[in-house]
Amino acid sequence: MILVVTINPLLEHRLIYHSVNKGSSNRNPVEYYQAGGKGINVSRQLNQLSIKNMSMIFLGGRNGKHLHELLDEEKINFTHTRISDNTRTSTVIIDNSAKIAEMYFGKNNNISESEADAFISKLEKTIVNCEMVVFSGSSPSNEADKIFPTGIEIANRYDKVSVLDTYGDHLANCLKASPTVVHNNVDEIESSLNIPLSNEEQKLEFLDHLYSQGVKQGFITNGSLDTYASNFEFHYKVQNPTLNSVDSTGSGDAFTAGIIYCWHHNHTFNEMLRFASSLGGINSTNFEVCNVQPADTNRLLNEIKITAVGKKIKIIDDTPR
Repeated sequence: MILVVTINPLLEHRLIYHSVNKGSSNRNPVEYYQAGGKGINVSRQLNQLSIKNMSMIFLGGRNGKHLHELLDEEKINFTHTRISDNTRTSTVIIDNSAKIAEMYFGKNNNISESEADAFISKLEKTIVNCEMVVFSGSSPSNEADKIFPTGIEIANRYDKVSVLDTYGDHLANCLKASPTVVHNNVDEIESSLNIPLSNEEQKLEFLDHLYSQGVKQGFITNGSLDTYASNFEFHYKVQNPTLNSVDSTGSGDAFTAGIIYCWHHNHTFNEMLRFASSLGGINSTNFEVCNVQPADTNRLLNEIKITAVGKKIKIIDDTPR
């Protein structure tokens, strides 16, 4: 089982209009609520890939009860720690004619010290029985910042593969805890760590930094632009195909789900790069979040170009003579 840890889940209110008229009233949308947050998106995509998983989240207040119901309806397996604050919300406005989606976030949850400690205690007991543990999404408060670094240390103690996809003030401490795999986009790294990643050299230097921290595999995505990745000390560039993207929401989470899928099935690193990139790309071509069907990835796999950059793997001829 894959454990997906999400400490800042989201209740999304989605409004879909045929067209949006700026500066005037807009009425009669298609309206519904959906479970959101990066880790929940990962779990949704893993369900589509038939990978058994469980989300571990905070829930609180009336919004938390509603989110609980939505997760049950969607058959996303989860366990939760109760908090006194109300689960955060967002409003997503989709203009179908212009193919534009805009998201407006509410305030983050307040997580108390005791609630964070209760979550960590439950986390340690759960990690013992999982195959891999994924730490996904932002941290809602200073008190919650310790959860991901502590969880990574617990995963290392029990020799579990850990996948990190987060951003914010706690990212530096998360990296120091030595996760197995790290995925971030360029904006997240630059804003969280205050470092530039404007050219290839800077991206490769950052991948080397990850390796020096004990990270086995690193992935730096940048929307439809080239992805840079590392497998131990070896670096790769991924050129993505041109797509008619309409909404990038969840594309990084679909990419992360692809990494997990390939680890679970013992795929090669190149296969992982192709599959994860295909999931992320296809996700961006529609407004549904992390609902990519496995068969849909096949049409992109051969359009993704992977090249080694920097240090090359030395191939040894060990054929018997």
